[in-house]
Amino acid sequence: MLKEFKEFALKGNMLDMAIGIIIGAAFGTVVTSLVNDVLMPVISGIIGTPDFSNLFFVLRNPSGTAFTSVKAARDAGAVVLAFGLLLNAIIAFLAVAVALFFLVKGVNRMRRQEEAAPAAAPGPPEEVRLLGEIRDLLRRR
Repeated sequence: MLKEFKEFALKGNMLDMAIGIIIGAAFGTVVTSLVNDVLMPVISGIIGTPDFSNLFFVLRNPSGTAFTSVKAARDAGAVVLAFGLLLNAIIAFLAVAVALFFLVKGVNRMRRQEEAAPAAAPGPPEEVRLLGEIRDLLRRR
């Protein structure tokens, strides 16, 4: 049973998938940093809102107090429509989609270049080669 598991786990497709998942998780971390540390400050500088994650509407507030953040409102039991978090998620999704678009575009360009590269001209068939050797041997006699 251990041998079967080892064969299953070490198949090329499984290793490729595992590597893809690990790289995908790392890529997600990079995209999160890109959105939170680069894009959001630029966007907030343009429109004047420092952070989209705290854009929200309070739909029901049992305590009647004013809240400065989504977390504070939810902790107090208020029902909150946190559209700023949705905006952050949409921006992160668009960043991932654009990055993947350029990645796939580059891979497709490389594949096209490989396909367009002229293949080595195939040599003559085996029979023709052998007949040529026989001819050359007969000429030498």
